[in-house]
Formats: sequence, structure tokens, C-alpha cells
Amino acid sequence: MTPRQLRLVWPTSRHLRHYLVLWAAVTIDFGIVFVGGDFVTAHRAGRLHAFLPFELSIPLVPSMVIAYMSIYLIWIPAPFLLHERRQVNRLAIALGLVILIAGIAFLAFPAELGFPPMADDLARLDPSSAARWGPWLRLADLLNLDYDLIPSLHVAMFITTAGAYACQSGTVGRVVLGLWSAAVVASTVLTHQHHLIDAIAGLALGIWGGRVAAQGLRRTPRARFNCTNAAQQ
Repeated sequence: MTPRQLRLVWPTSRHLRHYLVLWAAVTIDFGIVFVGGDFVTAHRAGRLHAFLPFELSIPLVPSMVIAYMSIYLIWIPAPFLLHERRQVNRLAIALGLVILIAGIAFLAFPAELGFPPMADDLARLDPSSAARWGPWLRLADLLNLDYDLIPSLHVAMFITTAGAYACQSGTVGRVVLGLWSAAVVASTVLTHQHHLIDAIAGLALGIWGGRVAAQGLRRTPRARFNCTNAAQQ
């Protein structure tokens, strides 16, 4: 049977353990690549300013930090939505490849953010907005580090996971995932954590990662990606 809608099913302890082991492995992989890439770029000269002048006039939208931080929620339901071990394996492989490709890009295109430091951004807000959103914006800025910009790994990992879910979703599920994805992509720029090229590159990488998560790594005779066929495999 082809699954057409995401269904929450309580996982067996074995399935949950398998997911947690893979989640830990992906998290370690992410930590090594993300922290390592930032460290290397911090000690390199000639960092790129990969943004257009008009981007520096994009305002900080403090409330978009909600969408930005929501990325951490998308992996929580994975073992409840991906009911087969092979589905979890595919998502882990896809995320691992996305992280690897992003890490190579961080080293190949060392970049520097053009937006002002977060402290300066917050100083321009009215006191009530700064008090309400300041702690969350500072946390997001801390977690994002400084130099891992092209592509936005934040966007790429979210879109990869959303793509894995979307291939099992009905219309409503895909609309929700699409709106959530759009909010996350926009939030990376509107919270001044990334520039447009970072978000676009992350989106492209995430779309590819979502296809890997749905199809697996084996090549098939089909030239075009089809979520339904991937779900039937």
C-alpha cells in the first residue's frame, strides 16, 4: 500500500532506539562539520562578502525568530511518522550527505556576514521588542556561529526533512510543510543570520536532500523524481 498521509504511530522501543542512534550520529556529524568549518574560516583572510548592497537595508523582524528556532521541532516526530527503518535510514543518509556537501562549500566559499552584530541590531529596536525577542535572537545568533554561511545548513537540513515527510503526505500536509518551509527560509534573512544567496543555496541543497531521503541512494531507470513511486519502493 502506498502511504498518502502522515500518520502518527507510536514506535516500538527497537525502532525508537534505532532512530536515536542515527539522530546522535547525525548530530555529531553536524557538530564536527559546523564548528570545524566556522573555526577554519575564522582564521582565514579574504572572506567573501556574498551579498548585494540592498540586502543590508532588509529590516530585522524580531518575531521571525519563532520560525527560525522552529527547525528543532521538525525532527521530534520523525520516529512517529517514519514507520519503517529504511525510511529513517534514508533520512539519516540524506542529512549526512547534506552536511558533508555544506561543509565542503563552507571551506570553498568562506564568507562573512554583512549585517551588523546582533547587539547593534537589538539596540535599534524599541525597548518592548528588545525585551520580548532579545533573548531568543541572541540564542539564535549564538547557535548560528559566525562564518558557516553558504549554503544555509539551517535551511538545507530543514528542507531535507520536510521533503521526506512531504512524500508521504496528503494535500493538507504538503501545504503545512510548504508554509513552514517558506517561513524558515525567510527567517534566516529576516533575523539577519544569513543573506539571500545563503538561503537560496540552502534551499537548493535541501530540495536535493529531500529527494535522496525519499528515493534512497540507488539509481533507478526513472529520469524524473516521483514521490509516489519512491513511497512504493
